[in-house]
Amino acid sequence: MLNFIRENKVVAGILVFIRVYIGYAWLTAGFGKITGGGFDASGFIQGAIANSGGDHPAVQGWWASFLEAVALPNAELFSFMVMWGEFLVGAALILGIFTNFAALMGMTMNFAFLFSGTVSTNAQMVLLTVFLVVAGANAGRYGLDRWVIPFIKNNKTTRKQTKKVAVA
Repeated sequence: MLNFIRENKVVAGILVFIRVYIGYAWLTAGFGKITGGGFDASGFIQGAIANSGGDHPAVQGWWASFLEAVALPNAELFSFMVMWGEFLVGAALILGIFTNFAALMGMTMNFAFLFSGTVSTNAQMVLLTVFLVVAGANAGRYGLDRWVIPFIKNNKTTRKQTKKVAVA
C-alpha cells in the first residue's frame, strides 16, 4: 500500500487536488492576515492561556506554559511567522515546490492551533496533509518539485565532485 501511494501516477494526480485544496486554505488565511492591516496574535495567545485553567481545560498546561513564557513575550515575532508561514506554505503546496517540507510546516502550524484549543478545520487539514507526507516525492510529482528537486540533487553532487577535484 505504501508503494502504491508513493509511486502511482494516478495517486499523484489525486494528491494534486488535496495539495491545492490545503494550499488554497493556507494561502488565503495568510494573505488575509498580511493584507488585513495589523494582524496581532497576542489576543489569540492570551485566549489560549486563559483556556488552560479549570476542571476541563481546552489547552494543556505544558502548552500554556510555552505560550506564556515564549510566545506571548514574542507575540510580534509569532504574528509575523504565522501570517507569512501560512502564506508561504499555501504557495508552496499550490505550486508543488518543496512539497514535503511545506506539508510538514503546515502540520506543525495545525498542531499548534489545535494545542491552543482551536478546532475549526485544523484536524481535517492534518488528516489530509498526512497523505501528502506519506506520499513523499509523489505528492509533488505534478508540480515544480518534478524539476527543482532533481536540479538541487544534481548541483549538490556536482559541488561535491568539484571540491574533491580541487583538493586533489
